[in-house]
Amino acid sequence: MTTLNSMQRVLTALGHQEPDRVPFFLLLTMHGAKEAGLSIREYFSKAEYVAEGQLRMQARYRHDCLYGFFHAPLEIEAWGGEVVFCDDGPPNSGQSPISDIESILRLEPPAIESSTCLHPVLEAQRLMKERVGDTIPIIGVVMSPFSLPVMQLGFDRYLEMIYERPDLFQALMRINTEFCVSWANAQLEAGATAICYFDPVASPTILPREIYHATGFNVACETISRIKGPTATHLASGRLLGIEDLICQTGTAAVGVSTDEDLAVLKEACRGKISLLGNLNGIAMRTWTPETAHRNVCEVIQKGAPGGGFILSDNHGEIPFHVSDEVLMAISDAVHSCGRYPIITG
Repeated sequence: MTTLNSMQRVLTALGHQEPDRVPFFLLLTMHGAKEAGLSIREYFSKAEYVAEGQLRMQARYRHDCLYGFFHAPLEIEAWGGEVVFCDDGPPNSGQSPISDIESILRLEPPAIESSTCLHPVLEAQRLMKERVGDTIPIIGVVMSPFSLPVMQLGFDRYLEMIYERPDLFQALMRINTEFCVSWANAQLEAGATAICYFDPVASPTILPREIYHATGFNVACETISRIKGPTATHLASGRLLGIEDLICQTGTAAVGVSTDEDLAVLKEACRGKISLLGNLNGIAMRTWTPETAHRNVCEVIQKGAPGGGFILSDNHGEIPFHVSDEVLMAISDAVHSCGRYPIITG
């Protein structure tokens, strides 16, 4: 079979056909800081650092995307919230920007053009697009309107609002949807190929199906329909089974799946309907040996790859900072050795 470039490989797989080999995404957000000898805070301070880090990681590990994502709290910063940096892990959100839930009725969504904290993300995506054109997918990221309130309000207050204050819930969803759509489309305009729509609160790990169906499902359908490019929904380690039919109806092209579920069962449930992205255990990956990495990668490929409709990745959407270069290289080597189509099973 003719060797495909990364874009061709990914599009073939998303079309539920078998490309030359299994496409794989190493969703590395912080490893570029190690490469550049920078702290995580310094690394995210300039678009040029992130763009160069992504390009170097892609060249080294020969994987199939550039990840145009910095960190989730950037969105909260745009709303007036706090970003808390640490030395060896992803930044986190600090003080919630919405202290009084009644103030939701007076909120306005942040304008992308005046949210200067977001501009380095767009610049990094532009720089990467200039370098690779249409040969490698560039993945942008948004927090879904339905899941963003975990950082806006805190988990407990948000869950209480879903059940007890539907008026405020609906108001916040309208505001968040406007922001999410604008932010996604700004990234697509800057150079992103597709948008990863992070929606962990949708997962049955967090909410019962009937609650998601009555709330976040409708939000996802509206939001995704207004994003001017392809999307992949990611449940960030949350389970999919139980809502897979609903996720398929939102119009998204792929879904990130949990290591807690049997990939063969997921593949059968989603065959021909939606592509799967996953499901290597990123937390366990920190203690893998190269031999463990090779074994796990080949096992996942045998379960998920036949027939296309599959992209190998971690199950959370971000590989931990402590995963070694040796293990990442072993993952790459395993894909290149046992991920060639046709997949040999058994």
